[in-house]
Amino acid sequence: MRVLLIGANGYLGRFVADRLLADPAVQLTALGRGDDADVRFDLATGSPGALTRFLDAVHPQVVVNCAGTTRGGARELTRHNTVAVATVCEALRRSGCGARLVQIGCGAEYGPSQPGSSTAEDAVPRPGGPYGVSKLAATELVLGSGLDAVVLRVFSPAGPGTPAGSPLGRLAEAMRRAMQSGDGELKLGGLGAQRDFVDVRDVARAVHAASLSAAQGVINIGSGRAVRLRDAAAILARVAGYGGALHELDGPPGGHLRPTIGHPRPDSDHAGPLAYPYPDGCGSWQQADVRTARDRLGWRPRINLEESLADIWMEAACRI
Repeated sequence: MRVLLIGANGYLGRFVADRLLADPAVQLTALGRGDDADVRFDLATGSPGALTRFLDAVHPQVVVNCAGTTRGGARELTRHNTVAVATVCEALRRSGCGARLVQIGCGAEYGPSQPGSSTAEDAVPRPGGPYGVSKLAATELVLGSGLDAVVLRVFSPAGPGTPAGSPLGRLAEAMRRAMQSGDGELKLGGLGAQRDFVDVRDVARAVHAASLSAAQGVINIGSGRAVRLRDAAAILARVAGYGGALHELDGPPGGHLRPTIGHPRPDSDHAGPLAYPYPDGCGSWQQADVRTARDRLGWRPRINLEESLADIWMEAACRI
């Protein structure tokens, strides 16, 4: 099976590449903006015609799109998350390769949900921020393209490679600093949000399964269980061997607490309003209904949050 992977050097893309390369039946070609890609191409600025010519030359049977960005203003998010997907869809429509498209979506497309509820694929998306809007627009482009396509709505990925600027990444870095400096207490803000964490390696397994399946439409990829960030902090302290006290400085979004997660002691250099640790527009709760992934992909998450956090901690602890 010839697979074209777009965004192979990104957080999710690296693990998707590893998973696909482990399948001896897959011939993988990586396309992206980095020097390590087999072919350099920027979806945000490249033309559909140029991508079509490449598709006709390589003739993939599956195109997996892991490209995109979680950071930046509305214009940058739209360019990299929406315009880029429009380019992929148009190129596939023009090409004679007839490839299946596996698009990586995001749980932020749904927006806020009722605490205690599980969000299924038939929920009406109401994204609460520009990131979710840009990803939802991409999903709508894929669903309306007429292509053989599936969108995997990935909730909160965790595990090795977790970006240092993400909530779990900042949490691990704060704990590393506290242990390095011998602080007996760690003050953390913004721990009230509850999110559905799914290990990045399980996400890669889902992409592999979707590539081989005939499933179309939207499929949620998550653990099916919301976890409060303060509980994740307690698990991280246990796996890290941090014996100090965890003091929570929590409050509602938009409150005036510390500017980021985990400043272990008061510091005037860090004074100012809190940048809420989950600026994804999803409010205080998010939990995926993952029955469709089980029924249509034969997929279930295998890696628990403790293992994901242990891998995040291992990387943070090695950071100099």
